[in-house]
Amino acid sequence: MRIFGRGKRYHSRLLAYFMAFSVVFITISMVNYPKEAFDSAIMGLNLWWTVVFPSLLPFFILSELLMGLGVVHFIGILLEPLMRPVFNVPGVGAFALSMGLASGYPMDAVITGNFRKNRLCTAVEAERLLSFTNTADPLFMFGAVAVGMFGMPELGAVIALAHYLSSFLVGIIFRFHGRERDNYTNETKIVKGNILIRAFRALYAAKQEDKRSMGQLLGDSVKNSMNTILLIGGFIILFSVFLRILSIVGITDILTTVFAGLLGLIGFTTNLAPALVSGLFEIDLGALAASQADGSLLEKTVVASIIIAWSGLSVHGQVASIVIESGIRMFPYMVGRLLHAILAAVITIFLMKSSFINATQLFILPVLLTPNSTPVSSFLTRIEQVSYQILVLLSIMIALSIAIHISRELYGYIRKKSY
Repeated sequence: MRIFGRGKRYHSRLLAYFMAFSVVFITISMVNYPKEAFDSAIMGLNLWWTVVFPSLLPFFILSELLMGLGVVHFIGILLEPLMRPVFNVPGVGAFALSMGLASGYPMDAVITGNFRKNRLCTAVEAERLLSFTNTADPLFMFGAVAVGMFGMPELGAVIALAHYLSSFLVGIIFRFHGRERDNYTNETKIVKGNILIRAFRALYAAKQEDKRSMGQLLGDSVKNSMNTILLIGGFIILFSVFLRILSIVGITDILTTVFAGLLGLIGFTTNLAPALVSGLFEIDLGALAASQADGSLLEKTVVASIIIAWSGLSVHGQVASIVIESGIRMFPYMVGRLLHAILAAVITIFLMKSSFINATQLFILPVLLTPNSTPVSSFLTRIEQVSYQILVLLSIMIALSIAIHISRELYGYIRKKSY
């Protein structure tokens, strides 16, 4: 025990020294290269202001309102028969899943953190949920990556299908994570009565428990959402500067050599190593570098899938800042991201080598955000598209969940009659 305690304290000291040295190093580098730091900060600010802020803020506010009004509790009861057996998470997890699928990073982290704060899930259930709901939105994969970066709309279906299938597989694998920490109550295990009646009762009980007026709820939703979106903006700017400084001082060259060696082991061209280095920190820059690299279409698509599934340390920093105060550990999340990247690569190779690539014309989506569109029309189109996707996903999952519930009830009734 003494040796273990000493080793733990030793590693803790090393981590503290490393973090302090890193911050001092970045600070000195910013002083030595002020123009580069300023330009990269402006680039990160523009990305946040023109893309992240308008596209995510309305859905942050919406999720807060739906939770305060009890709608999320209503959805949770309806989707418990689907989410619990498949992913070992409560039914409210489907709300985080659908919002994450439609709006992208880091919407799922915001919702999962709110679930934990409102005691709608345990810490281990939040870790499971966060492991597979952290996904990119379809518009990014179909529009930005497939059309904007690769110039091949048919790749959108391949990248998106590989991304979502691998995400669901991570969720199924993580259903076994932390099972020794599960603490189910009788209420969690045994649910009786009409599922719709129970759902409406849960909605009313949640609204009564909240006790805030509509005006106060709206004000709190806007305030909390603004705090979150400002926090995300800070991380985007920070990592934009951080990546630029690392590039100037030559750290990225060392990482490029490491990734080149890994790519050589699996028979991929080493020209994709810079893309992996960029994708290690930032998803957009990494995917763009992969599309422009000198290599085969298969290899470039696989690397792009890996980068999108990994999502970048910038997104991880945003997720950590959102969920860390809720008692959700980041290590399972990081393992989930790594597993997601590996599974996405394998599925992408399978899809690219199969006949599926020839049928992708059926899945090509129209490009909604054209270069000539105004910011207002682009924003409204984005809101409309994401809202439609959320409604469709929730409707499908609710229909599946109710079908499973009815099947179980019929099976139990028939079995009871047979005895």
